[in-house]
Formats: sequence, structure tokens, C-alpha cells
Amino acid sequence: MSERSYYPGTGRRKTAIAQVRLTSGTGAIIVNGMPFEERFHREVHRFAIRQPLAVLDSLTKFNVTAKVAGGGDTGQAEAIRHGIARALLKFNEAFRIPLRQHGLLTRDPRAKERKKYGLRGARKAPQYTKR
Repeated sequence: MSERSYYPGTGRRKTAIAQVRLTSGTGAIIVNGMPFEERFHREVHRFAIRQPLAVLDSLTKFNVTAKVAGGGDTGQAEAIRHGIARALLKFNEAFRIPLRQHGLLTRDPRAKERKKYGLRGARKAPQYTKR
């Protein structure tokens, strides 16, 4: 690594926001002050967090420290994934092509649709009665 002590990246998904710091190290991933295995119990979430590093074969080259808030477990895990991908891009611009090919740099715009008045949810309407 060059002169910088860490590389920052901000990731977002639904209502979750993750601030990620990437440093050279052995592959430790810390989320909100605890190992990510303790914070995320589902293997799907752990896979999502490790995915940007796995794509570049650098699981043991970087340490990741993340602060994440808002949303649920899935949104937080995917926000961390997005943040790690952005931090890797600041480390080396040549990583853009493989990260882009795996769709890791695109922010997922899907979010919950708001409830509308007169409806039971975003789209479900009360049952229609003819008489």
C-alpha cells in the first residue's frame, strides 16, 4: 500500500449506511466493534460481505473495519459489501473492471415503496363490493 494508512468507502442499501475502512492486514473483518461472524449469523450475509475481496483473491490481504447503522441484517450486509468495493477502488483503480463485472459498484436503488392513503399498503386496495 502507499502512503495512506487506510482507504475509506461508503456503502448504502435500502436504509442502511456503512462506513468502511480498508487497511493492509490478515483478513479480519470487524463490524461495529465485533467480528462479523458474531454480528451476521446467516452464511448469505457473510458471503455478501466477503464477496468483493473474494472476487479479487485478496481475502487475506486486507483488514476491514465497518460502522453500519439503519435497516436490517440484509441491508446492512449489502451496504458493507458496497462500501468495501468502493474502498478497494480507492486502493487500486485497476480493480474497477472485475468489481463492475460482478455488479459490486452499482448501488442497489430498490427500497420500500411508501404507503398511499385509501390503500392498505403501497398497492393493496380494500376489497371491492358491488352491492
